[in-house]
Amino acid sequence: MGRPPLGNKPTQIRLPEEIRERIRDLVGEKGMAQFIREAVERELKRREKQERG
Repeated sequence: MGRPPLGNKPTQIRLPEEIRERIRDLVGEKGMAQFIREAVERELKRREKQERG
């Protein structure tokens, strides 16, 4: 039983403590991964759109 796989692979990133604190203040320790995933997705879409002109 248990949760089905999410299709995500762990990726380690290094962030300055100040940025970690700012994220943690906004979303809490448990919300950090989701916040970072969403930020990366937004940035990818922005850059892909920019690339297409």
